[in-house]
Parts: sequence; structure tokens; C-alpha cells
Amino acid sequence: MSEPLVIVGNGMAAVRLVDELTRRALGRYAIAVVGEEPRLAYNRVLLSSVLAREVSQSEIELKAAGWWRDRGVTTLYGNSATAIDPAIREVRLANGATLPFAKLVLATGSRPIRLSVPGMDLPGVMTFRNLGDVAAIAAAVAGGKKAVVIGGGLLGLEAAYGLAKARAQVSVVHLMDRLMERQLDVHAAAMLKQAVEALGIAVHLHAETAAIRGQGRAEAVVLTDGREIAADLVVVAAGIRANVDLARSADLAIDRGIVVDDHLQTNRHGIHAIGECAQHRGICYGLVEPAYEQARVLAGHLAGEQATYGGSVLATNLKVSGVNVFSAGDFLGAPGTEQIVFSDAGLATYKKLVIADGRLTGAVLFGDTADGLWYLDLIRAGASIEAFRDDIMFGRALAERIQLPERSHAEAAPAAGTELSARSGVAAPAIREWEDGLRQAC
Repeated sequence: MSEPLVIVGNGMAAVRLVDELTRRALGRYAIAVVGEEPRLAYNRVLLSSVLAREVSQSEIELKAAGWWRDRGVTTLYGNSATAIDPAIREVRLANGATLPFAKLVLATGSRPIRLSVPGMDLPGVMTFRNLGDVAAIAAAVAGGKKAVVIGGGLLGLEAAYGLAKARAQVSVVHLMDRLMERQLDVHAAAMLKQAVEALGIAVHLHAETAAIRGQGRAEAVVLTDGREIAADLVVVAAGIRANVDLARSADLAIDRGIVVDDHLQTNRHGIHAIGECAQHRGICYGLVEPAYEQARVLAGHLAGEQATYGGSVLATNLKVSGVNVFSAGDFLGAPGTEQIVFSDAGLATYKKLVIADGRLTGAVLFGDTADGLWYLDLIRAGASIEAFRDDIMFGRALAERIQLPERSHAEAAPAAGTELSARSGVAAPAIREWEDGLRQAC
């Protein structure tokens, strides 16, 4: 008889877990997936594309209804799990029903952070986390209205891009000194700012929100320096917080997220957590790829394999506001590391590789990200790159001599108008000249 396995959450992590587990041990578990949203799981990374009307809602669906049926999975969407009783191994739903489990996986994701400032509860103040939010934002912004996005991280810029494509007048308010400071260095972030502003989006850095002003609904965002930015709509994208509400009902160990071990198991036997709600070795990743890695490991563990999760190398490989960006590992460069930097202002391309002890430890790419996944593999492997260090900046094809013939140093040199430098902590003159020009352009 199949063991009952309940997965709470119908996001990207849950889909990957079911996919991996049914590949390994189809029939071993009677799987039920409980989802709060009233729809099949979808790709949240493409929410901005839905808002921009570049794709439809149906196009971002991860798996069709038939896929779930073929694997014998019971899908309970539009249902909220309200409590867990670990003693009798049951999950209670909001409609009063209960689900027994032998194994339970929490993939409850995260909640958007709402700022503790006056006016946050006014009509016209929204978040950007799901398709329901997208529909509400699209309706509110119709007719070329003014929208202010609070937050210049990945989610905020995706919201701004979608709004701009929907013909809203968009301003981004960001507390930090650069956009996407968790994924990009100063140079790449400055180039991204230029690209965002080229879309007609106003960017305000070092800008802290003091309040949202309005009579009956949002009318302006007030900054701590006294400035006001007019708004018909305010989208709050100031970060996320692990959704641990359900975990509390089972007295699970909680810090910033649900604490799990290397088997993605909580302090309660047979209860696991993956994705944005999970905290492993002190880290809540909040990114898709670590969630997929966790799902793969947990599927192996549940299938009886010797599978453990040792953590993930942080990496971002996305199109942000229409521009390809990639970063991984120690992309800022810790003291004592060496940095190789390549830039081509004309092609809006920037690459920085960070090397320590003959190994690639970090990378940030802007514009041309074709070799990003190769760099990520090198970072994860931790092997020496000395054999192809001189060519590594020019990508896998040249470095590994697979697709291109052996070339002289003159032939392998960058084209006119590009700059290449190696540095350790201090920028080379060419990079300083490029940076000065970029500051002037900004």
C-alpha cells in the first residue's frame, strides 16, 4: 500500500519535488498537493511578462492537469492548510477536512514584506507575488496612470518592467545605493540603471519611504528627505519573509525560516520543508534554483536513496527589465581575490570574474550571459582553472578549445572599443575611465 504523502504548497518547488519523486519511486506514495491559490502551479519568474502582456496566464502553467492525473497525484487547489497535528499525523484544511500523512512536506513559500509606514493599508497599495496581484495591478494601472514601485531588487524591477510595458508612468524607489545590490556589483548595477531608465522608468536611489499619502486611496509616496512622488498605484516589492505560519501550529523549529537538516527534515520526524520557507544551515535562499536542488535531494531521500543537501551556490541567471544578467558565488570579490574585468560600452556588455587560489569563486555578467552556467559549474566544482586562465574571460568555446581553433594572442585579443583588465582590489585605468564615463551618463 502506498504511503500517504502530503505536500502543502503548489509552487515551483512542489512541482519539482513531485516530478523528481515520481521519476524515482512512482507508486510508493499516495501524493496529495494542497495549494492556497485556486489554480495549477505556474512559473512565478514570468509574472512580469504576464503583466506586460508578453505571455498569457496559461503559457506560464508548469504542468497541465493531465500530468498530475497521470502520476496519480491528488490536487487540492484553492484550499488553505490551517494546522498540523504531528501526534496523529494529520493536516487540517480551512474547509474542515483533514488529510492523514506518513510524510509531510512544507513548501509554503514566502510572504511579501509590507513596510511599517503610515498609509500602507490605503487602497491602491499592492504587492507583486502571484497572478492575483498581477490581475489587480493590471486593472488599477489601465489608462497610463502613475505607478511607484517600492524596492529596486529583482522583484521590484520585474514589477516596474511589467508596468512600463503596460504603459504606466513608473518610478522605482530604492533604499540602497544601487539596484539589485544582492546580485550585482557597482558597475553592473550602474549599467542596469541605465537600461531601466531607457525604458522610461525613473529610478530614485538612497530613497527611503516615510509614508504613503492619500485621501481615501494612495496618491503619493513620501520620502524621508521630504520629496513626494505622485502615484495612482503603489507596488510594494521590498523583500520577502518565509511563510512559517503553518509550521508554528506543529511546534516546528523556526528561526528566519523553518529549520531543516541536510535531509531537509525539520525537528519533527517525517516532516520536511523546502524552498523559500526553509532555512538550511542558517540560510533562507529565496531563489528558484536552490529550491529545485532541495526538491531533487528530498525526492532522493524519500525514495530511499542516500541523498543529502549541503547547501547551494547562490546564482542569478535571469532577464531583468529586458536585459540578461548573471551572478554567482563571491561576485563582489573578498579581500585577497583577483578580479578580471571585461567591458564593452558600445555593446552594453560587462563581465567580471573573481579568482582565488587558482579557482573561479565568483562571476557577474551583464548583457552577454551565454557562458554563465559554465562559470557556475566551475565555481561549484572548485577545481583549478590555471590551464585555461588566460582564455576564461572569452568563454567556454575558446577556453576549452572545443569549437574554435588555436589562435594567436593577437587574434584572441578583444575587438577595438573593448577593455580588459586584471586587478586585485583596485580598478585598472581603463576601468576607471569607463566608470567615469558611466557616472557622467547616469
